[in-house]
Amino acid sequence: RGKPWRTEPIANQGLWVMARYRLSRWVMLHLHVPILRQFLRALCFIAQKIIEVMTHCEVPDRTQIGPGMFMPHAYCIVIHQDAEIGELCTISQEVTIGAAGRGDSKGVPVLGDRIYIAPGVRAFGAISIGSDVAIGANAVVTKSLPKNAVAVGIPAKVISEKGTADLITYRNQPPPNQPGPNQPEPN
Repeated sequence: RGKPWRTEPIANQGLWVMARYRLSRWVMLHLHVPILRQFLRALCFIAQKIIEVMTHCEVPDRTQIGPGMFMPHAYCIVIHQDAEIGELCTISQEVTIGAAGRGDSKGVPVLGDRIYIAPGVRAFGAISIGSDVAIGANAVVTKSLPKNAVAVGIPAKVISEKGTADLITYRNQPPPNQPGPNQPEPN
């Protein structure tokens, strides 16, 4: 038996992190009333610091994150402000997505859609992580990963091409490479 829905906003720290991020991002990009914008930015900054102290999660409002981001255990998650994260991604505890490299390889990761990042993963540098990728616990990702990859180890190596199709179920959506309710079976 799960928690009652009424306790979810209080008990779910990932919800705190993402709600603060979404509000701060909206204020930064869409609010154009100067005095109100400055007041709300100050409140968002204070909320960010309180949430950082409580959860040790740093998710700057400059980071580009698609809809549906899920943090089941929001603890010690650090995301660089220039990182890009696609839709419906799951990021577990103690994950770092940061900058690294020199010269042309200097930069931050760009993550596709429907990615599962297990606990303890580190992803650094100007790399691209394709859609539907699963990254195993404590992996260190320093090179780009193709679509549908399953990567593990230090440094991360692709061990499978199954991706997240069997790992994550999305409500009201068919799994990748499966027909939807109104789509015919592939021949």
